[in-house]
Amino acid sequence: MAEKFDNLEEHLEKFIENIRQLGIIVSDFQPSSQTGLNQKLNFMISGLQDIEKCRQQLHEINVPLEVFEYIDQGRNPQLYTKECLERALARNEQVKGKIDTMTKFKSLLISELGKVFPEDMAKYKAIHGEDTPS
Repeated sequence: MAEKFDNLEEHLEKFIENIRQLGIIVSDFQPSSQTGLNQKLNFMISGLQDIEKCRQQLHEINVPLEVFEYIDQGRNPQLYTKECLERALARNEQVKGKIDTMTKFKSLLISELGKVFPEDMAKYKAIHGEDTPS
């Protein structure tokens, strides 16, 4: 998989360099540079075709739109992964806390109901196999 990315990266670097050179030719255009301009335009077209071939090899890869927003904001896209992991860990802690709270509540509820309704709770425990919480 890495070689597909390396291939795409190489084609993108060549394309960017070709565009840079094309910009130089266009910014100082002289009729005598028409041949060079045509050549660079043809290189640009073939570069786009090469990039399209690479895209077809990588069609199964999905990039979250937020990554592009990070890039547009001038931020490192690897920060997106780091922040996603941090959010997932924080959410995991919240959910774990809720589970722990609900488990404690269930134990307390069964204990208190056992005090108020001992016969009914004995039937409940027989059906559900609940142990008396300590």
